[in-house]
Formats: sequence, C-alpha cells, structure tokens
Amino acid sequence: MITDKEFTLRLIRQLTQALEKLILDKPEESLMQKELDFDSLMRDIFKMSFTEISSKTKEEIIEIVKERQERDHKDYYEMLGNLFYFKGKTENNKDFLDKAKTFYELYLQTSGIFALPVINRISEIKKALE
Repeated sequence: MITDKEFTLRLIRQLTQALEKLILDKPEESLMQKELDFDSLMRDIFKMSFTEISSKTKEEIIEIVKERQERDHKDYYEMLGNLFYFKGKTENNKDFLDKAKTFYELYLQTSGIFALPVINRISEIKKALE
C-alpha cells in the first residue's frame, strides 16, 4: 500500500522530470497541459499554489522542506531548483533565479552527487544575477 509520503515523493519526482524536459526544451506534451499538471502537482505536494510558494522567502521554503523526512530533502531541493529556474527563465524573474540557485546548491550539498547540469545552471544563474 502506498503511503502519503511515498505518493508525495513520486509526485515530486514526476514534477522534477517534467521540469527537466521543459528546461531542456524537449516537452512531450503541450506546454498548456504541462501547466495544468504543474498546478495540480504543486497543490498535491505543498498544499498551496506556485504563487503562494513563490511569495515565501528562501528561508521559509527551506523550513517547509525541513518539516519533511530528511532522506527526501534532496528530491525537494532538486524539484524546487528546477521549478524556480524554469519560472525564472520564462518570466525573466531574478528573484526566482536567486531561489533556484539556492535550492540547486542545497540539492548538491544534500545529495552528495556531482551533477554537471546543475552546476552549469548555477553558473548561468550567477551570470544572470550580476
């Protein structure tokens, strides 16, 4: 039987994969469909919309993640990094890009993974924020 935590983690991974496809410009479905799924996934994962999450400070979002199981933190940070990176790029929003940089850095720290695409995105974000 699937628990709520397992279900949420599966949703996080699903959203991460969808965002990766959008970031890499390889969407399999229409962007409209992704947006509809995106809103649904955000509400399922965080019990709030992207607008509500994005209005929070980085510290507040980190506290939300810390309330989850520690072993899942890396998945949350990767997903949040992708989320804010994608939204920051599409909306040309420096606050979102700054949040993406923070969450990507936390992802690298918590996962212990050497992820060159994430490192490259962090470098790209730093240049955009200058």
